[in-house]
Amino acid sequence: MKTTLDLPDELLIEAKTLAVRRRTSLKALVVEALRKEIHPRPYQIEPDKSRFEVNELGMLVLKKKRDGAATVTSDSVRDAQHVIDEEDRDRARESRHP
Repeated sequence: MKTTLDLPDELLIEAKTLAVRRRTSLKALVVEALRKEIHPRPYQIEPDKSRFEVNELGMLVLKKKRDGAATVTSDSVRDAQHVIDEEDRDRARESRHP
């Protein structure tokens, strides 16, 4: 089904950039985002409270160590993003070829 959306320019630019980075289409990115919003995974609803907390903006963030240092490194974030990107690609492929 076709539809028209009026999106803020910056959001559209970010979405297109992310789609290129993930080697997918804007349509696939939007479809996956809508699916995640409509049918969230259980772990997105109930995060591990020993590792995560909600900040003052209502965003889920990693808890900090007692000394205030974050428990992650840029390498671990990069590795996690790589895993997430691969999972996103796998789900996109599955949705195209059920």
